Amino acid sequence: MANKPQIRTSSSALIAMIADEDTITGFLLAGVGNVDLRRKTNYLIVDSKTTVKQIEDAFKEFTTREDIAVVLISQYVANMIRFLVDSYNKPIPAILEIPSKDHPYDPAHDSVLSRVKYLFSTESVASGRR
Repeated sequence: MANKPQIRTSSSALIAMIADEDTITGFLLAGVGNVDLRRKTNYLIVDSKTTVKQIEDAFKEFTTREDIAVVLISQYVANMIRFLVDSYNKPIPAILEIPSKDHPYDPAHDSVLSRVKYLFSTESVASGRR
């Protein structure tokens, strides 16, 4: 248990978001947004002008910040950087793929769901491992 990652308790942990404008706006209206003293936000609005490099940089930044506990990313955006999302294996911050208004959720592309399916595959259940 000594190596278990801990979320800082001296201040509240944040939820970061990488998604389209409508999704981000909804979460901002719910109070999820944050801007720190250095004018850094906890979200990236992805539109037609956003490059894959910008999305990659935001993902890397959010997954290395100590004040972020969860990263919400629209599934269609996650598909643009699938190699990064699939290779991410730390428990904190947790990565959660969410649907957006214009792009429905596809469970076949969800990295978390595919890991769960692997863990509970017929081979592991048949051998008695859980």
